[in-house]
Formats: sequence, structure tokens, C-alpha cells
Amino acid sequence: MIPAQFEYAAPTTVEEAVRLLAEAGDEAKILAGGQSLLPVLRMRLNAPEMVIDLGRIEALRGVRDDGDAIVVGAMTTHADVHADPLVREHAALVTEAVSHLADPQVRHRGTFGGALAHADPAGDLGAPALALGATFTMVGPHGSRTVEGEDFFEDLFTTALAEDEILTEIRIPKHTGWGAHYEKFVRVAHQWPIVAVAAAVRAEGGTIAEARVGLTNMGSVPLRARAVEDALVGKPATAEAVAEAAALAADGTQPPSDLNGDADYRRHLATVLTRRAVLAAAGA
Repeated sequence: MIPAQFEYAAPTTVEEAVRLLAEAGDEAKILAGGQSLLPVLRMRLNAPEMVIDLGRIEALRGVRDDGDAIVVGAMTTHADVHADPLVREHAALVTEAVSHLADPQVRHRGTFGGALAHADPAGDLGAPALALGATFTMVGPHGSRTVEGEDFFEDLFTTALAEDEILTEIRIPKHTGWGAHYEKFVRVAHQWPIVAVAAAVRAEGGTIAEARVGLTNMGSVPLRARAVEDALVGKPATAEAVAEAAALAADGTQPPSDLNGDADYRRHLATVLTRRAVLAAAGA
């Protein structure tokens, strides 16, 4: 199917993009990598009057060191994030998750910020970003503001981004030296996860000193498995101890029921995948 007719703009600065977005109002759509928007346009599920392409704004690309954190530009492709040495050294959980995201073609076109702003609860990036304590910076007509990850994801396909704002960068606190693993369960390769678990672990002498665990597709937004995190601290990185903590993974979650599995199935999966992810991250 051919998309409905629309005006196309390709600004070269964030300021120009914000101005165009403010002028067009809710009749505009932002185009990042296009992996989510273009199929929607082709099926005419949305017919904006204007599409604002951020692809020419170089300031939105790249990864930089920012002291105790790394900063990822919203228009940085998944492939570039995966290959970046700063991400690999200081946010290995992100590198792990991106390696499971879709296929190479999508990773070379899709963008880090675009996927997060799309806010699909089955997306592979929300849980790792949340687990690592990422913050999100957005720019609008009244300047920039930053929100915490748990405030950014509000509901199914809904974020804290206002209609006149653009996501510009994601700041990820450094977790240098932490073990990391992303455990994803799918029926078909490159599919959206039925459930996935993002785990980052700092171990000292065989004991878990700190743990961060994020859940994918266990609710309408990415979730932190805080009960698991608390139960892991001070415990030995053994299969028995980790399994005991992982049994709490589904606490407080509201997973969906669909053709891939009902809610109870997903709750069971969450405990199994959490055990695997934490053990792998701890090097056990």
C-alpha cells in the first residue's frame, strides 16, 4: 500500500526541527530510523500532514564520555551503538541487548533513540536502559529537560515526550566492570521477545555485591525487578541462591496474554530467564 501524501522536511539542526514540529503541531510525525513509522504509514494507520526527518542532524549522532556516564545521541544507529567501545566498556548490558535486536539490516537503519521513544513494551532496549538507570533528555520550544527512565516510559507506546519535543540523547551511568547478559525467549529468530531479561551484576569474590535486573514484555512498560535485585545482594553467585531470588521476578508485573502465551506462562518464563541471565552476568 502507498502512504497518504504528506509534506517532507529534513532539518539540519535540533532548533530547526523543534520549530517545524511546533508549527505543524499534532499533524506532524518525527522520522528517526523509520523502522516503526514507515510500516505504519504504508498501511495508512496514520496519515500525518508532515514528516520531519532527523537523519541530517549530525549533532544527534554518536557516543561520548561524560565523566561518570556515557551519552548516546538519539539518532545513533543500533549498529553503531553495538560497535562502540565506550558502550562495550561502560554499559555492556546495552551491547548485549542490541546484539539480540532484530537483524543486521534493521540494526543499520534503526536508531537507539527512535526505538526507545517508540516505547514498545516488547522492544529490546527499554529494560536494559531502565536497569542501568538511564535518563532521557528532550528538547522543545521552551528548552531542554531530562527525566528518569521510570518516568519516561508511561504506558503502552506512550512516553513523557510532549508532542512538541524531540528526544536528543540518552545518558547511561557507567557500570564499568559489571557482568552483563540479555536473555531473550522467542519462537522465531529476530522476533519480538515473548519475555526477555536484562541483568547486570557486580560480583566480589563470588558474592553478588550489586545487581540490576530489567524485564521486557512483562507489562505495558519496561520494568525493574527490584525484588530480585534486593534478594541477590550479599548472596553467593550459585545456581541455588540465584534461583531463589529469581523466583521473585514476576512480583508486581502484569504481563499480557496473546497468541504467544498467556500471562501465567510469561510469569514462569520471567523466573527461568532471570535465573539464566543473572548467572551468566555473574559469570557462574
